[in-house]
Amino acid sequence: MAQAPSILILEDVDSTNAEARRRAEAGQTEPLWIVARRQGEGRGRRGREWVSETGNLYATLLTTTRKAPAEAAQITFVAALAVADLICSFVPAPLVTIKWPNDVMIEADKAAGILVESGAHEMGGLWLAVGIGVNLAHAPSGTERPATAIGGHLKGEVRAAPTVAEAIEVLAHHFAIWMDRWDTLGFQPILDAWVARSRGLDQGCTARLGHETVSGIADGVAADGSLRLKLADGSMRLISAGDVFFGSDIPGKAA
Repeated sequence: MAQAPSILILEDVDSTNAEARRRAEAGQTEPLWIVARRQGEGRGRRGREWVSETGNLYATLLTTTRKAPAEAAQITFVAALAVADLICSFVPAPLVTIKWPNDVMIEADKAAGILVESGAHEMGGLWLAVGIGVNLAHAPSGTERPATAIGGHLKGEVRAAPTVAEAIEVLAHHFAIWMDRWDTLGFQPILDAWVARSRGLDQGCTARLGHETVSGIADGVAADGSLRLKLADGSMRLISAGDVFFGSDIPGKAA
């Protein structure tokens, strides 16, 4: 089994992904979880601000890989499964789903997001920064999609949302399990587990792709993790990245 990452908890940082990048570019090769109690410049996909209220989890796994870039990107699915397991430790499992590609939802509201960044490492291969934000105690308002937090959906036997220190220990444990499965069994078991927890894969779907927006019916996920989108003319479009809305979440569509 690969070396277990250590955990570093910082009081304040610009963003955990930025800190991971700095360490990677300085030559660090040992895996490390970087956690911040507060972020001043947290980021989501496409450079969006990630609201960073004290009491939520902001963490980045810094690691290295010899996998090709396309294969290394599969770590996004590993991360989504680990985050879902974290949330299920405190929230009833039937409420927890994954929305393509890596938003983890509680009762259809966003509870966590993932941002993976990478670059060439001076020692060879790639460095990967797997940024994860989980709403433990607070949910931001005014977001494009409704957000929620673990604290609002606790299991009967759970008295409170986890602390940052508790949450990172649970997340790191589950992440290590899924990483080991990926490394030893390949991507297909990861994808199968991800599909079993997903939502929206047989619904109407709109994908915003930079300067283009396409709509159709989501037709499952390809072997590489791309979303299969069946267009009105019957053709199939593979979506590897973008802002995706399913069913009643589609902008302008009544719920």
